[in-house]
This record gives sequence, C-alpha cells and structure tokens, in this order.
Amino acid sequence: MFTIHTLGPKGTNCEKAAHYYLEKNDLDGNVILHETLEIAVEKIKKDNNCILLGCIVYPYLHNIVFQNLTFLKLTDCFVLDTHNMLFASRYTDLNKIKKIGSHPAPKDLFSEVNGLNKPIESLLFNSNSEAALQCANGTVDACITTLKAAKNHNLNILHDFGPVPMGFSIHSKIN
Repeated sequence: MFTIHTLGPKGTNCEKAAHYYLEKNDLDGNVILHETLEIAVEKIKKDNNCILLGCIVYPYLHNIVFQNLTFLKLTDCFVLDTHNMLFASRYTDLNKIKKIGSHPAPKDLFSEVNGLNKPIESLLFNSNSEAALQCANGTVDACITTLKAAKNHNLNILHDFGPVPMGFSIHSKIN
C-alpha cells in the first residue's frame, strides 16, 4: 500500500493536502501523521512505497531537501487552499488572553488581530493542530490554527482569516 508521511496531528493542512493528493492521483493509500517533518523523514528511510508531503512554508524545509539529497528528491508541487486559518481561544473575551500559541509559519497573523493586549507571551508549536490542542489543554489562552482543529477542540473562533492558497511539495525516495 502507498503511504504519505506528513505533519500531524489530525487536522493539519498537510493532512488535508495528503488526502487531496491521493484522490487527485487516484491512489489507494494511507496518510501517516508525524510530530514534525524531520521525524517523518526518518520514518521514510525505513518504509517502502512512500513519499513525504511537505508545506512550502514549513520552517527549515530547505534543510529537509538539502540534508537528504542522497535518498530524497523533489518530484511534485501543487497549490491547494488550506483549511480556514483562525485566531481561536478557550475564551470569548480578548482581555483574558495572556499567552498565545502558533506554528512558526502563520505566527505573523497575530498582528492582524485587533484588540489584543500587548505585550503578550507567545509559544511556538510543531503544527497548527498542535497549537489548538495546547490551547484546549490550557498551555496557551489562544492560538492561530485551522477551522478543523478549532472545531475538534471546541475553541471559540475570534477571527477567521479564511483559506490561504498554499504550496505543498512531494518528496520521493531515490531508487
């Protein structure tokens, strides 16, 4: 069976893109989600009939490409709208938000949210879905995340940035 290794946990834009890629290419396969793409690369080394799906704004994607030239090559790219990107919280009152979380890529969206008290402490997480999970668990008060992850964790949507046209890369093993 064909496998796509990509960024998790459930609800990431990479997971959405992986399922899209399978459908678009009429492939029977599964999607395995990893804490980071770097961990996914290590798993691919031990797996056959698989690819890595990355997001072009993933921090250090260039390292994944150039540090693995002996066994991975870029074989495809496509553009797909992300899930709606959101500013979400356990709270509905912006004044209660003291700590925010995000994946490094969309963290600048915080500056687009009006009414946030500044300065505010921020934490970075491995994915948008992880930011939502950590918000639900109380590690942070609010986060930049996806609509899917916010719903999965019963967060309040305070600002909807909408979908973002995003590039996704496919990396195949060199035979």
